[in-house]
Order: sequence, then C-alpha cells, then structure tokens
Amino acid sequence: MAAREAMAHIPDTRIIAVSEIEETTPLGGLDQRPYLNQMALVETQLAPRELLQACRAIEEAAGRIRTERWGPRTLDLDLVRFGNRTIEDPDLVIPHPGLPHREFWQRELTELRDYDR
Repeated sequence: MAAREAMAHIPDTRIIAVSEIEETTPLGGLDQRPYLNQMALVETQLAPRELLQACRAIEEAAGRIRTERWGPRTLDLDLVRFGNRTIEDPDLVIPHPGLPHREFWQRELTELRDYDR
C-alpha cells in the first residue's frame, strides 16, 4: 500500500520482507476503529534517528497529526528493532518498549525471522 511504497523510496533503504496484514484492536483504551498492522523488515544505511525522521515524514504525508496519545491516526510507523542496537533517548527507544506487550508484533517478528539474516 501507500506506506510500503513510500518506505521503498527512503534513501539507502530497501524492504527485505513484509508480514501479513493483521487487524488489531487499538491500544490505549480510546473508542476507535480497529487498525491494520504490518511489519516490514528493512535493510538501511541510515542511522536510527535518520530512519525515524524518514518514517515520520511518511506519516505526515499521509495526514498524520500528532495530538492525542493513543488517539486515532491515519498512519503509525514504529521502529521496533534496529539490529541488536539499544537506544534510550526521550524520543527514540529501541527496542520499542511496547515490544514485549504486543502479541501482534511478536507474531509478525516470528513471521519475518527467516528473512532476518
């Protein structure tokens, strides 16, 4: 879809594989429609913060406006892992702190494991 196509155009980055699309209940307790989730395994020469900036630019191009935490959004691109790196900055934590708590991410990572070499 549009987000995957946009990600394919991030400089020095290529999509290796994508998981199946999965419909999930929104997190955070607000009343909103289900989300469609998909994980992409990418290979990149970008630094984590550069990749995050590219992902945020894709979100903004899709009409995302960051207002309410856990609120409705047109697109949400998360950096879940970045190889074996660990980062703990105020606006970038890798691995993503929600990773152990989101079963759909666990399923998607398992699906992509064979490609992650």
